[in-house]
Amino acid sequence: MAYEELKKIIDESDNIVFFGGAGVSTESNIPDFRSEKGLYNAVNKYGYPPEQLLSHTFFVKNTELFFDYYKNNLIYKDAEPNDAHFVLAELEKRGKLKAVITQNIDNLHQLAGSKNVFELHGSVCRNYCTKCHNFYDEDFVLKSEKIPYCEKCGALVKPDVVLYEEGLNSYVLNSAVKYISEADVLIVGGTSLVVYPAAGLVNYYKGHNLILINKSETAYDSRANLVIHDSIGKVLKNVI
Repeated sequence: MAYEELKKIIDESDNIVFFGGAGVSTESNIPDFRSEKGLYNAVNKYGYPPEQLLSHTFFVKNTELFFDYYKNNLIYKDAEPNDAHFVLAELEKRGKLKAVITQNIDNLHQLAGSKNVFELHGSVCRNYCTKCHNFYDEDFVLKSEKIPYCEKCGALVKPDVVLYEEGLNSYVLNSAVKYISEADVLIVGGTSLVVYPAAGLVNYYKGHNLILINKSETAYDSRANLVIHDSIGKVLKNVI
């Protein structure tokens, strides 16, 4: 019944926005570092929780250990888009989906064909010199000896990901707010809506079709018009 209702909503709208979290990527076998297992593994191997390892302070003061954790836990070059990514790309192609707003940093939405993607937390595919801003891809970081340094000026290269203690990119954030506030339908998938400020973006939605798709309950379930506790890829594949 819920699938039929979601299909009807999608069929009747051409102003849909999708807001996704880690659950979209875990279906491509990218583990969520914020999970209980991710927390245990980080503390067990590195002696620090992920929030500390991926903080701006840790990047500056413990750069070598930061990159050791970053390379081994945030970059998954073999990961491929799953059903959720492909369905969203198809909906955009049909003119129904106006934007994908993601908390993920893996570039899988773009690989699936989505064009209008706003990455709230940046991307592992982009890296920049902290001094001359020369661009480097993820291969450069992966192949670097411990710490990546710029080939042009020798300064430290930093991943274009938003670390803890850093603010979100204002253009990306403002664009996300604009699309969400103007959407007829907001589909929120694969996120428990606990990571702020990203989770707070749902509050900008003014429409009457707030749809939450997540395996577990969220604090926003009571505010949604439709809640489906299931795999995001499975749900989307069955409604297109």
